[in-house]
Amino acid sequence: MGVFDFIKDVGEKLFGASEAQAASAEKIKAEIEKHGLDAKDLKVDVSGDTVKISGTAASNEVREKIILAAGNTLGTAKVEEALQVEKSEPESRFYTVKKGDNLSRIAEAEYGKGQAGRYKDIFEANKPMLKDPDKIYPGQVLRIPA
Repeated sequence: MGVFDFIKDVGEKLFGASEAQAASAEKIKAEIEKHGLDAKDLKVDVSGDTVKISGTAASNEVREKIILAAGNTLGTAKVEEALQVEKSEPESRFYTVKKGDNLSRIAEAEYGKGQAGRYKDIFEANKPMLKDPDKIYPGQVLRIPA
């Protein structure tokens, strides 16, 4: 089981509210399914600004994307997950976007000098939540593949 922190006041607005408030379990589950992130026996519970997720994901990549889909919603400060994984693979790191960041800068910071071109790897690792490599925002949490 893992616990992941997010910035409560930023993220996808699931219910049209202008202020940060926790989305319902049904809306977060719908957000996860909207991205095609399927998990067997997926269970989502919301308590205040904390989302609890359990079930079985096909891979660690799907597990991580489920965590991000739930955590990058307006009003979510913490995701507690107990997802089992059918296919083991290396875990990604998570990175919180800062003001002035772009995927090339993040790639250089995470992979080393001269690695700005690996922004494509980060973009691909965060699909379908990211639809454009130029549309990231401060506070958003991204997967950084190993």
